Amino acid sequence: MNGILEPPLLNAIAAMKYVHMTEVQHKVLTDMGDIKSDALVQAKTGTGKTIAFLLPALQNLLTGPKLPHGQVGILIISPTRELAVQIAEECDRLTASLPTHVDCHTAFGGTAKAASLKRFMKGNPAVLVATPGRLLDYLSDPSVRKKFTGIRTVILDEADTMLESGHLVSVRNILKQIPPKSEGWQGLCFSATLPSRVRDVVHHILAPGYKHISTIDENEPPTTANAPQHSIIIPDIKDTFNFIQAFLQTEYEAAPDNFKAIVFSSTANSTRLLHDLFIDIIPGMPVYQMQSRMNQSQRSKATEGFKVTKKGILFASDVVGRGMDFPNVGLVAQIGLPSSGEQYIHRVGRTARAGNSGRATILLTKPESFFLEQNKALPITPHPESAAIDKKAREVAPQLSRQLQNVDDAVKGKAYAAWFGFNRPLLFKKDKIALVKEGNAFSEAMGNEVPPAISAKAIGMMGLKGVPGIRIDPTRPTSQRARNDQSGGRWQR
Repeated sequence: MNGILEPPLLNAIAAMKYVHMTEVQHKVLTDMGDIKSDALVQAKTGTGKTIAFLLPALQNLLTGPKLPHGQVGILIISPTRELAVQIAEECDRLTASLPTHVDCHTAFGGTAKAASLKRFMKGNPAVLVATPGRLLDYLSDPSVRKKFTGIRTVILDEADTMLESGHLVSVRNILKQIPPKSEGWQGLCFSATLPSRVRDVVHHILAPGYKHISTIDENEPPTTANAPQHSIIIPDIKDTFNFIQAFLQTEYEAAPDNFKAIVFSSTANSTRLLHDLFIDIIPGMPVYQMQSRMNQSQRSKATEGFKVTKKGILFASDVVGRGMDFPNVGLVAQIGLPSSGEQYIHRVGRTARAGNSGRATILLTKPESFFLEQNKALPITPHPESAAIDKKAREVAPQLSRQLQNVDDAVKGKAYAAWFGFNRPLLFKKDKIALVKEGNAFSEAMGNEVPPAISAKAIGMMGLKGVPGIRIDPTRPTSQRARNDQSGGRWQR
């Protein structure tokens, strides 16, 4: 890369013991032509995208006019706080050996705003990695906006996930608060997939004539080639937890020495349920959870613990779905429906990263199995051990019944309500009675003799008022917190 990157950056890469560039890193540096140009980059997860966008951004920062003290030169917008932390750590490693010190700051929710904002205002944040919500909060202060007047590069990372998570309006508002594109800052947009939502926002960040760089073969399946993908159909929703336990134990027995798995669930409350139910599924196996209802300290502890462990299970909602790099994850399991085929792909991308092998399995009930029909392009085949898992599921049923008795009733109640909040738009769309019947069967799977009661407000928000089988809790408060707890209108990840 002599002649493209400055010697200090080349030395920094050598200090990190990087010998070979990944394909996306090579293409970004060679195909952009002018390293200061705008680019839309499409590459699969786990291919080294963070370094791919840090190198041109830092090159422009180091070779351009001296950035005034206290100014933000590089702004990186990330969809989640965990990914923001990961990007900042990578930036710190890359800049550690540079002769010119480069401070990298972060801004995201779940932390004390006053303290982090004070550090930001008093510091020299040449690089800022931020989530949309906290960044927009910062930019509402005119004194903060002044620190962005010297902006050199704006990077939108994991753009498809960002927009899928509903951040489009926030991103547009952020761009209105920083200097306009006409002032010449570089725009870089990185994404694994290119749905229409990404293309709609591109013109806000990239100038006409931008480079489109892709490392994805259009004829290649959209998920990583190193991860065989399988499905398991659960014959009755009442058997859900039996099948999950049987599946995880079967997978563990196949690779007991290095079993490291991420198990995705649809909502924060269902993630908590799975964690509490299966915390002792394998003696001595570390079990973690990661979901949006945990505070930042809890999430950071889980993140660091699962990163360093050689064996373990992480039960997760989609706060982990993209960008997070956990080493040596050999298995990704998905319980129930993803919200889309794209989300399925993002989750599978947590395994088989950086050339390593891995495998993925999705467990669906019969009513959910339409997902396979709708996504025939995905290389999903029946699990080769389906018969053995079915047999084991029947064997573990008595044990599961005892384990379920140890799970708090409040956890079960929230998971039950969250099931409706997530599945209402996806299952039995025109048959509310069938939906409630299926939901109550899920409640029975949790060991409940009668379904948990849900607040009248939440039931109304889900459009289930008056449907036979739904129980109303007249004592349940209708505060915003209660509505969120029941996932009545908006389920949380």
